[in-house]
Amino acid sequence: MQSTHPEITNQAVLPKFLNQTQAILLVAAFIMLTGNFALFHGIVHIYPLTVANVPFLTSLALFFSALTAIFFLAICHGRFTRWILALFVVIASQAAYYMDHLGIIIDTVMIDNIMQTSVNEFAGLITMSLIVRTLALGVLPAWLIVKYFPSPSNFKSELKSRLKTIFFCLAGIILLVLPFTADYSSFIREHKIVRFYANPTYAVYSAIKYLTDQAKAPSNPTLNKTAEDAVLIDSSTSKKELIILVVGETARADRFSLNGYQRETNPLLAKQNVVSFSNVSSCGTSTSVSVPCMFSSLGRSKYDKEKALEQENLLDVLKKNGIEVLWRDNNSDSKGVATRVRYEDFKSPTLNPVCEGECRDIGMLSGLDKYIEAHKSQDMMIVLHQMGNHGPEYYRRYPKAFERFKPACQTGELRDCSKQEIDNAYDNAILYTDYFLSEVINFLKKYDSTHETAMLYVSDHGESLGEHGIYLHAAPYMMAPKEQTHVPVIVWAGQNFDYRLDDIKSYQNHALSHDDLFCTILASYELDSHICAAKKGIFSKNTVLKSAALANQNQDLKVD
Repeated sequence: MQSTHPEITNQAVLPKFLNQTQAILLVAAFIMLTGNFALFHGIVHIYPLTVANVPFLTSLALFFSALTAIFFLAICHGRFTRWILALFVVIASQAAYYMDHLGIIIDTVMIDNIMQTSVNEFAGLITMSLIVRTLALGVLPAWLIVKYFPSPSNFKSELKSRLKTIFFCLAGIILLVLPFTADYSSFIREHKIVRFYANPTYAVYSAIKYLTDQAKAPSNPTLNKTAEDAVLIDSSTSKKELIILVVGETARADRFSLNGYQRETNPLLAKQNVVSFSNVSSCGTSTSVSVPCMFSSLGRSKYDKEKALEQENLLDVLKKNGIEVLWRDNNSDSKGVATRVRYEDFKSPTLNPVCEGECRDIGMLSGLDKYIEAHKSQDMMIVLHQMGNHGPEYYRRYPKAFERFKPACQTGELRDCSKQEIDNAYDNAILYTDYFLSEVINFLKKYDSTHETAMLYVSDHGESLGEHGIYLHAAPYMMAPKEQTHVPVIVWAGQNFDYRLDDIKSYQNHALSHDDLFCTILASYELDSHICAAKKGIFSKNTVLKSAALANQNQDLKVD
């Protein structure tokens, strides 16, 4: 007679002693062995594999394994157990790939980046090694789990087995920690970043926190007012402001020859009369944090995504003071910054006339003459959000004519390329940004006699290119290397602009940050507010006076 429970007959391929609880422990062990290389690599880096360290290393390995087992024992029950475990095996295989190959951490910021990633950006992250790893260590084991996982016995016995095993795991953790109390105290206090690589437990924690934060956010918040006291401090000129703010993508300051990089990555900007600020730090290490943060008045220390979305940003303040604002985007989007101003999408040929494989940043200048003519009686702020150096496929970010540094890495699988090849591709993309910014300046020069013209370029964050074994960006800020937080800022000003470049060159090496953008832009439109009273800014009188005071102080020291 044919069985009416095919899942029971499938169990014949498993050892007879294997019940659901034991099978869960087996899956947990599989994930620990195949999905936690980054975790154990970080631990061994802190505690080298020596005879003296072996007992504590063994204790740590069993400690994290026990925690993972407790997690699965707690969430897996009944007929859904096989599906839950199968899903986590696939997720863990993919999370492990990105942690092992790129050194990233799956935290709330990274999850937010994932949720905001476009299809094209996601496609750029798909590599053959990711596919192979997902199939071998994710899909195939998941299929075996679904097909052969033991069926549950009665609820009471299963619950008793789970609780008993969880109790033994907790007791085991206590026994593991007791002999090494001082070591664990040091590990927990001083090396918490390593714990963030625990797969999948930390990713699950981050996902829960992300969803909780999203649920708390109001769906349609009433905007809190910002800089309501902003006043025009100089209305003497009859010429209207025309400022282009270029928001760069993934550009690091140390790759600009204007800042001393040995390669000539800024040959065109070097011929323009620009000032490059070489000591600027970003608000975050990802676009989803840095862009809304730099346009808010909160500053990095007080920045909160929900709080920023609930209050007016820089563009809102400009708009309510009569300034015409346009945002053109060749990146993912404005991350909520341009929701109340005119927004144009240049990621497709619909508006962008320069699309060869992907749409180029230079296409964002198309049609701007007509826009300026239509608003010539108003002050204007034009924001151009670049594709820039968006990784990991840096070779796609520039036309072949800009491939000066060779050989350039021709894949998104960065570990398949040498450090030199990665650097070459990245630097070629910087060359294209150099061309783009130079063309923005040339475009503004046409209006130099009729407007107060200026260009300000600031990148959202930097990029790791293999330093310390880390690639790309979005590392937690507290552990982020300087390569991800040190960003370029470049200023050009026309002949009628209120601030002379010679006046700001003296403090181009002073410490500035994204926090200073808000008041920099207000000052460029001769607007002043109490929130800028104690803040710095490129065009801020506070910064100019501070720079002069420091210069005088240094001169006095030399005289003494």
